[in-house]
Amino acid sequence: MKAGELRGRLPIPIIPTMIDPFGRAITYLRVSVTDRCDLRCVYCMPETMRFLPKRDVLSLEETQRLCEAFIRLGVRKLRLTGGEPLVRRDVITLIRALGRRVGDGGLDELTLTTNGTQLARFAGDLAAAGMRRINVSIDSLDPDRFATITRGGDLPRVLDGVAAARAAGLAVKINMVALSGVNDGEYDRMLAWCGEAGLDLCLIETMPLGEIEGGRAGRYLSLAELRRDLETRWTLAPSDHVTGGPARYVRVAETGRRLGFITPMSHNFCEGCNRVRVTCTGTLYPCLGQEDAADLRAPLRASESDEVLEAAIRDAIARKPKGHDFVIDRADDGPSVSRHMSVTGG
Repeated sequence: MKAGELRGRLPIPIIPTMIDPFGRAITYLRVSVTDRCDLRCVYCMPETMRFLPKRDVLSLEETQRLCEAFIRLGVRKLRLTGGEPLVRRDVITLIRALGRRVGDGGLDELTLTTNGTQLARFAGDLAAAGMRRINVSIDSLDPDRFATITRGGDLPRVLDGVAAARAAGLAVKINMVALSGVNDGEYDRMLAWCGEAGLDLCLIETMPLGEIEGGRAGRYLSLAELRRDLETRWTLAPSDHVTGGPARYVRVAETGRRLGFITPMSHNFCEGCNRVRVTCTGTLYPCLGQEDAADLRAPLRASESDEVLEAAIRDAIARKPKGHDFVIDRADDGPSVSRHMSVTGG
């Protein structure tokens, strides 16, 4: 294979799924392709975030090879994340290569989480590469508040990206982090807008990952509390919809759309965890909320054979913990985990 050339489609035999110490099958991989982002969301990273040198980041070819190893080991769903994945130069070549794995190449689904700033440019390419749905992070529909939360983000540009994604045939789910004292009054508006635009919505509790200005205790809002409030104005009907991720869904009768809740703090979802994360440096985290990790970059770069790489993956899965230890406490408002979400992969 020539340098810079991503591999084409080859049949991948699927061997028995990876099983962790608690009997959970690991079938979902979230891979960060970059720690860089063109926004600086207040709950995610400090304003003066330092990004990694290029030499530490996996090449696209290395990322493809790593993903293919996971597919052989039983991963069926793959999500690309960042940072902002669409700011990675030539990332669409990786997306096309992995898109060819959907179906008889071993994957059931290839998805993406994005802040939407580059979506108008790439929506057509994503659909053509085999993606069928994506997640877009929008924490406010007020342009000034959106700019404050993202430290300068342009809401109309993001909304244009969402429209382009819908026009390209992509299903879009909006991710909204619930922030007390920041976007409290916007949940009804977001639900209504998603209904009008044909979008699902997922509300997310803020998580104690990495040092940020001002801490998180004052911004944390329990989604159990928020759900009770929403139910005074909306009819939230039970739903058996699942996506393979941590969200628990209801159907909003007034709009016909789904509403998801991701509750790592008020009601963790660890008992059914089926996923692991790999950073853009090739570090595998079996649990988002724990520090234990495995270096996959070294075996990737040490040999063209995947035998050592797959052994390292299996060893890490064998150490996957039962759950995380997230705590947000006013008395001790430091992060439970030192690394930022943009480093781990959002």
